[in-house]
Order: sequence, then C-alpha cells, then structure tokens
Amino acid sequence: MPEEPNLRKLDARSLRGLAHPLRMELLSALRRHGPATASMLAERLGESSGATSYHLRQLATHGFVEDAPDRGKGRERWWQVVEQGISMTDDLLQSPDPAVRGAADTFLHEVATDHARDVSTFVATRDDWLPKWSNHAMDLSDFTLRLTPERSRELITKMHELLKSYDTFEADKDNPEAERVRVHTHLFPITTDGKEPQ
Repeated sequence: MPEEPNLRKLDARSLRGLAHPLRMELLSALRRHGPATASMLAERLGESSGATSYHLRQLATHGFVEDAPDRGKGRERWWQVVEQGISMTDDLLQSPDPAVRGAADTFLHEVATDHARDVSTFVATRDDWLPKWSNHAMDLSDFTLRLTPERSRELITKMHELLKSYDTFEADKDNPEAERVRVHTHLFPITTDGKEPQ
C-alpha cells in the first residue's frame, strides 16, 4: 500500500510505549475530540488527573502526543496528537521478543475493545440520531467470504481507497447535515467445516 501522510508506523519501542489501555484511550480521545488537558481527559474517561497526566507524559516520551502551543493559560498544559493514524507491521506480531509480542497482543485487544465500545455507544444512543440516520444511513453488517491471503490484501486495499475517497469529498465539508462517522473494517480468517488453520 502507498505511504499515507500523518500515519505513525510503530516500531518495537513505540509499540511498548503505547500498548496500555489508558494510553490508547487517551490517544483516541485526543484524536476524536481535539486538544485537551489531563484534567479534561480524566473527567471524560473517569480516571484521576494524576493517572492521565502520567500516561500523557509517557505518550509524549514516545512521540504520540505533544504540547498544544496555542492553547492554555498559566500552568494549564494542553495536549494534542502528533499523527492521526497508527500502523503496525507483521514483524511486530511475529517478533522473537515475548515482550514485543505481548505488547502487540495488548494493542490489538485494545483496538478491538475500542471498536466494540463505539458500536455499543451508537446502539445505546441510536434514538438521538433518528430519523435522519435511519433508512440505511448507518450499517451493522457482516459478510463471510472465501478468499486467499492475496485476495484479502487486495480487498483491504480497495476498501481503504474507497473510504479515503469519501474523506476528501469537499461538498460534505461545510454541509450542516454532515456528521463525523466511524467506519470500522475487520477482515480476519475463521475456522469452518472443522478445518484447522494452516
């Protein structure tokens, strides 16, 4: 796939620095809601400001967040994300170092938890979005296909290209009916017909 702007590629060190449930929640909150202070994030996430402050500093050490220079007054420290996206390569999942593999597992489980939280939040608040976001303007579908790894990679690339084409659709930028939407893509093999993974 081509290089994407504003995308952080994880290495073993940065993965270990990120792979913590609260750090990933903090990073996600800053991405979705913009710059904030440790106290604001603590209130949003139901944590202590001491915990959010510590983990924000750890994220900064690894280059995920930085000071937001145009925000804050006096001793108030505002944080913002450095990149909007994260990419993890297969070599981290297959690392000979058990600490790196453990961090990769934590990272993937937290991503899955975050996705499940997004869907559950929407289902719990769906009445707030009706009637505009009915009539197939939202979707909770799943499909089972039979694909080779190569065809799976091709499908993922095409889905990502299609999604990016919608993100740059200028007509929606200033449309008062346009809302930020979350799109999750999950593609993974499953065992079927009693067959074991090869």
